[in-house]
This record gives sequence, structure tokens and C-alpha cells, in this order.
Amino acid sequence: MHFKLYEGYVKETNNLTARIHQLVEDGKVDQEEMPVYSELKRRYGFEYNGMVLHEYYFDNLVTDGSADPGAHSPFKRAAESSFGTYEAWKGDFIGVGKMRGVGWAVCYLNPYNGRLTNHWITLHETGNVAGFVPVLVMDVWEHAFILDYKPSERVSYIDAFFSNINWKAVEHRLERTIP
Repeated sequence: MHFKLYEGYVKETNNLTARIHQLVEDGKVDQEEMPVYSELKRRYGFEYNGMVLHEYYFDNLVTDGSADPGAHSPFKRAAESSFGTYEAWKGDFIGVGKMRGVGWAVCYLNPYNGRLTNHWITLHETGNVAGFVPVLVMDVWEHAFILDYKPSERVSYIDAFFSNINWKAVEHRLERTIP
């Protein structure tokens, strides 16, 4: 079910890309086309980010992963450097995931100072931090867990999420971007 939703984001991103390309292929958007163009561009941000966030999410999951990174992992060191302790980082990330509403919990790397920060992303396009790199992405829309957990059991889903993290994927993202 979740992968089907992702496929919908991919399909709509491709559709919007083609429609926008048709409107701008002459190098300009005239006043008559502007309302259609504007709406397509707004929808494009939602669909495209929905696609990309799901790619990060799926990639940072693995069956029988580990609830925590290894003792000497680059991610753990980055979390300790940014939050004082790994446990403080994890508590903050889980706190973001438990917030009311639907959206995403995302741990970003600030490429300018190498620090990690945790953020709530509403919808897909509202709340992303420009220039920051997603390192760990958790989908907390109900569709991510509704087959296994009731909406009121989000905390149980978050526990399950943490027991299936692919820390190698997370650390690969981190290591590619540390200044």
C-alpha cells in the first residue's frame, strides 16, 4: 500500500514535469497561462517532495535493522556533537515524530557547520530547510503505519521504525556531506 502511494507521487511528478515543460518550451509564460502555470508549480513541489521523501524513508529502512547506530559510528558522533548525547538527539527526534498532525520527522545535516537538527515537515514541501541534507527520514503520516498500528499507536510505530533503521544508509548520507 505504501509503495503504491509512492508510485502515485512518481507518476504525478512526471505528469507535472511534462505539463510544465509544455508551458515553458517557448521560453516564456504569458499572462493567459500564468494561473495554470502557477498551480502546476505549486503542486509540483508537493508531489516531487513526496516522491523524494519516500525515497529517503524507504532507503533508511531494512528488515531487522538496529535500534541504534554502533558505538563508534559517524552518526552517533555527529549526534553527540550536536546534542550532547546520542540519547538527547534520539529523544528530540522521537519527540518530533510524536507531534500531533501528519507529516515527517527529518534529521538534517547542516552542511555549513556539520551539526544535526531535527525538524517537522508538514505535508511534503512545508518545513524543509533550504540547503540542509536529509540524513534520517521518518514518515509519520498515518498511511505509513495504519496497517500495523492504530492512529493512536504512533509511539509503537516509532519504536518499530527505530528497530528497522538501516544505519549504513544513514551514515552514507552523512559521510557524503560532512564539511
